[in-house]
Amino acid sequence: MAETKMIPQRSQIDPADKWAIEDLYATDELWYQDLEKVKAATESLAAYAGHLSESPAKLLAYLTEIEEVNVLDEDLGNYCQRKADEDTRDSTYQAMQGQFMSVFVALSAATSFETPEVLAISDETLDSFYAAEPKLERYRRYLWNIRRRKEHVLSPAEEKLLAAAGEMANAPDTIYSLFADADLTFEDAVDSEGNKHPLSQGTFVACEESSDRVLRKSAFENLYASFGSYKNTVAAILASQVKQLQFFSEARKYNDSMEASLDATNVPTSVYLNLIDTVHKNLDKMHRYVRLRKKLLGVDELHFYDIYTPLMEGVDRKIPYAEAKETIYNAMGALGADYQKILKEGFESRWVDVYQNEGKRSGAYSAGARVHPFVLMNYTGTLDSQFTLAHEMGHAIHSYLSNKTQNPLDADYVIFVAEVASTCNEALLMEYLLGKTTDKKERAYLINHFLDQFKGTLYRQTMFAEFELNIGRMAKEGKTLTADVLSAEYRRLNEMYYGPDMVIDDEIAMEWARIPHFYYNYYVFQYATGYSAAIALSRRILKEGESAVKDYLGFLSGGCSKSPIDLLKGAGVDMTSPEPVNQALQLFGELLDEMEALVQE
Repeated sequence: MAETKMIPQRSQIDPADKWAIEDLYATDELWYQDLEKVKAATESLAAYAGHLSESPAKLLAYLTEIEEVNVLDEDLGNYCQRKADEDTRDSTYQAMQGQFMSVFVALSAATSFETPEVLAISDETLDSFYAAEPKLERYRRYLWNIRRRKEHVLSPAEEKLLAAAGEMANAPDTIYSLFADADLTFEDAVDSEGNKHPLSQGTFVACEESSDRVLRKSAFENLYASFGSYKNTVAAILASQVKQLQFFSEARKYNDSMEASLDATNVPTSVYLNLIDTVHKNLDKMHRYVRLRKKLLGVDELHFYDIYTPLMEGVDRKIPYAEAKETIYNAMGALGADYQKILKEGFESRWVDVYQNEGKRSGAYSAGARVHPFVLMNYTGTLDSQFTLAHEMGHAIHSYLSNKTQNPLDADYVIFVAEVASTCNEALLMEYLLGKTTDKKERAYLINHFLDQFKGTLYRQTMFAEFELNIGRMAKEGKTLTADVLSAEYRRLNEMYYGPDMVIDDEIAMEWARIPHFYYNYYVFQYATGYSAAIALSRRILKEGESAVKDYLGFLSGGCSKSPIDLLKGAGVDMTSPEPVNQALQLFGELLDEMEALVQE
């Protein structure tokens, strides 16, 4: 029997493949020094209570100081969170995260007077402040964004109470992360030759992409068996998340928690609902994809452990990390030399934490620190890993350009536009790879990957969004979100989205338990809208060239200086219309046509 492959310890990873966390703080002691600065600033900022409307000078002084403190907060949060993610078992950085959150909550409570006081300033008075103190122009958008939500802002005392509850409100996400990433363990997956494969959330997808169906089935069953053994616990965690969102939305007089969540980023609820409606109208294409996958795999029954493995054999290969970087760099040539220069800097300056180690947080993300972005990967050498790297570097360069262009209060772009830059990179990478191959088998392999992106991002994330919407509605109606209730709803949606040719395995009803994004506050729909916008943008870039690139780089540099809808309109996409989603799904249908033709030749 072959030797079981072991996941390395953090200390065994080459330093060149670890992110340069020392660029934030060289030592923990320096971090603690800045934490003390924030504590001191909290007292200083609290002294402004009751005085913001006194004069333009007083308002400017407050805004200047809060901007400086926000920069410190961002550095502090990035350091302790990135260090904690390197090894989720390390209690040192868990403790630092807790200390940071306590200080952050204290700061939020101490400055909770800001919103009601800014709202109390009359339009006429604020206009006179701008006229008297030109430096306030720097904060015009920031102040406008506070004032636009006037009807949902409470009294100073109530705002202070809600701010003080912030740490408690984060508890479901914190508990879930520790449960799923640090405490939960899985039985090894076993392949058709009896070899064992260590199973974790980080290795699960790689197992599911294997051509060995025995291994896929083993990994699938073992992963969900572990989650299933704690189904009541994890249901209680998710139900707590839904309840805390419901509490805050009701306190702020919103119709529901979805409306409250989208209003925070100034996105109309119609965008969320239109997405679900448009995808429902195109489910026939998803069902057609499932039928094609079943046919090409040559199976009597298509199971959920069959949906990640490539349809084309003999083409898949391991892609070394160095090769992945070079390919991505070349593919981004469509965005111009300036974009490529930043990408190269990121690769060469250790923005990326490349490989999995024991205890490392699963998945991938980019964190946009002002010193430079930090990208977490668990790179495995698959085509999917290469696309994930392109995706996260899209986020990273979006953050880099926004931080370089906007002041700190306007630099942090909202979630709604976050997935556009990342997915545009993926679309450009796919077009580059398709343009380089004339081999029909390789082309079919790439189109299969493109189809799987549509399936995983546009259809699957919309299904997640619908699940999140529905359980929120259930909670509002007074229904208890037990494990059975959550699983029944999740199973129903899988049946609807995947259609009659997919076997609805019992295990898939527990998949909701392993989706961390359900703790992100109605986040997932933006993967689907972002994907649709990115498809439109990538096609415009490839078709129009320099003028489209200029608009796109303007979008990447925009931070939150405009509403997300307006930022995308400036780049050439109107997300208040169902048209971008329809266009993307039309392309999905065309790719299905080509795939069917290629495999018949």
